[in-house]
Amino acid sequence: MSVGAVIDSWGILGFFSLNNHPLYLLVNQTTPSWFHQLALWYQGVMSLKNDNISQQSALVADYLLFLLFTGLRRQEAATLKWSDIDLLGRSFTISDTKNRQPLTLPLTDFLYNLLENRKARTNSDYVFAGSGKAGYLIEPRSQVKKVIEVSGVPFTLHDLRRSYITIAESIDISAYALKRLVNHKMSSDVTAGYIVNDVERLRGPMQRITDHILSSILSE
Repeated sequence: MSVGAVIDSWGILGFFSLNNHPLYLLVNQTTPSWFHQLALWYQGVMSLKNDNISQQSALVADYLLFLLFTGLRRQEAATLKWSDIDLLGRSFTISDTKNRQPLTLPLTDFLYNLLENRKARTNSDYVFAGSGKAGYLIEPRSQVKKVIEVSGVPFTLHDLRRSYITIAESIDISAYALKRLVNHKMSSDVTAGYIVNDVERLRGPMQRITDHILSSILSE
């Protein structure tokens, strides 16, 4: 099945404009220029870490990277608590998901290092702490605006999830593993019932996605 068919069957293709959001392109359009766009976006995100005035900017940079490298929905990542993170077992759990099915995913090497460094810099219960009453990061509008200005690549937070799905499919991650990684309900296909995707079985596919993203953004 083509990436277009997979994505369209999941109901996310119809309301997304490729022209307005260059981060998200179909696999047959992942040309060197597309990888250049992703590399520019990454450089824009990393510019937030150079903001010596606001520690919040560095936190948002980690949040944006976490979204790209996990494919999580924005709220699922924002509300993560340290009690949801198992650094020893290199996994994390999303309890309150959109489809109400808890999701446990492996931590790749990149994500492990990101979270280990973040934990050393905070005493909040939330991984991505915010200054408001909720306690977690709500809407990093100013930081997103800065990334767009620095990189020249317009994007929304949900575009990062779409990019993750596109990249995963482009390197032939199985449809069942990908649906599990992004927590889409399995289809009524009877063969789906015979496939068990536990954390360790997902570790390999997730690491492959991470390695591909890193090779794309660091090769520019």
